[in-house]
Amino acid sequence: MAVVKKDDLLNSNDVAHMLDESPDDIILLARKGLLRGVKKGKRWKFKKRDVLSYMQKIKKEEEL
Repeated sequence: MAVVKKDDLLNSNDVAHMLDESPDDIILLARKGLLRGVKKGKRWKFKKRDVLSYMQKIKKEEEL
């Protein structure tokens, strides 16, 4: 199993900045299961690689 570095974990604000969305929209995507994330207490955490994968998926959909 791969070790996730603390640098590789992002919060909803970080992801919102990357995707040019609001943090609330990012949490909604996570709750719907569209963006992989883990809820730690009251906060959501996202693996950077999952966010990058999501960005690629969106880009492909936009190209269609």
